Amino acid sequence: MSSRINTQCSPGLKRVAIFGGTHGNEMSGITLVNMWMKNAAEIERNGLVTKPFITNPRAVEKCTRYIDTDLNRAFTLANISAPEVDGMPYEVQRAREINRMFGPKGTQDAYDVIFDLHNTTSNMGSTLILESSQDLFNLQMVHYIKGVKTGSTADCMWRGPDTGGYLPGGESGGFNPGREPDSLNPGGNLLTKAMAPHTCSVLLNEHPQLKYSTTRSVAKHPIGVEVGPQPQGVLRSNVFESMRTILKHALDFIELFNSGVEFLPCTVEVFRAQERMDYPRDTNGNITAMVHPHLQDCDWEPLSRGDPMFLTFDGRTIPYEGASTVYPTFINEAAYYEKQQAFMTTCREILTVSQRTAGAQPFQFSSDMMIPISSLSSGGLLMVSTRGEKWDENKESWQLWTGDG
Repeated sequence: MSSRINTQCSPGLKRVAIFGGTHGNEMSGITLVNMWMKNAAEIERNGLVTKPFITNPRAVEKCTRYIDTDLNRAFTLANISAPEVDGMPYEVQRAREINRMFGPKGTQDAYDVIFDLHNTTSNMGSTLILESSQDLFNLQMVHYIKGVKTGSTADCMWRGPDTGGYLPGGESGGFNPGREPDSLNPGGNLLTKAMAPHTCSVLLNEHPQLKYSTTRSVAKHPIGVEVGPQPQGVLRSNVFESMRTILKHALDFIELFNSGVEFLPCTVEVFRAQERMDYPRDTNGNITAMVHPHLQDCDWEPLSRGDPMFLTFDGRTIPYEGASTVYPTFINEAAYYEKQQAFMTTCREILTVSQRTAGAQPFQFSSDMMIPISSLSSGGLLMVSTRGEKWDENKESWQLWTGDG
């Protein structure tokens, strides 16, 4: 499935928060935020105020998910706007404080971006969680964070504010204003792509029955960072470093965006949340089956009709009976037993952002627009379409461009 998104010019972003400890036993975000609160040099960017913040300090102190109620479900309008009363749950009090500090939610005074850092016990790898398919800034940012394989063309093109043309990204590191000129880069100002250390899946949750009032929803552009697998209360170095690298790329993107870098049309593969699947239960509500071993640890892999889904305690397989293939995630997540969820089903979808988002003046692109790349070593002018094709004068047709002249 594919859908097209038209973007508008967006203003620069000035205030970013990084939340850790929304759940007090998810250690990667807690450790990173505590580290950055002591020394913020790693997260500082030009023209940007970045605030690391522990959202649920009592839960962090006790190394438990929450004290009274799930903070990541507490940011409802009723909770954050109702008069304060005695006996209010701790996390509701905390939600109101956070809304005052980083909001108010839904207003122009709210923080521009909030990154909310989470761990999962599921085998999800690195996952970026979006709350709206219309948040065009976030779509461009996750595209940048995910990176693209070396050798691709259209999806890894963007333009620095002083370059003479659009060039494909072929190395990691982002915008390098001090780069030396060369034949493909006469201005010495090539913008190259980001490359996260692992594949980053994108979970889009805007289903009216599945979406919930997250801690990050206070911001204009909320984004969840979910990395696993990692047991609760445990810190794994690979998970820690993956989360750290994702944040580096995200902050780099915001700095580039604020500098006036133009981001070309792009596509983003997302997994759209569809349905929560509960465990089989008896009439008393007790679980009677486990996630089947063929499904366990297979987050983001296709689950089709007839595939094993659950295994009962007496050894009987319960197959998936849905009409269409789905892509499960949060499979056997420890924190979701209390929420009566064995996993979430998703469908794969391609979102197309048809115009760049940047802080400069809006610039319209069409899917067949030609992009000039001047001063090639062979001389002349190379024309490349946003679909990743070059015009072949000999064949008089568009041909797949592999990055050569």
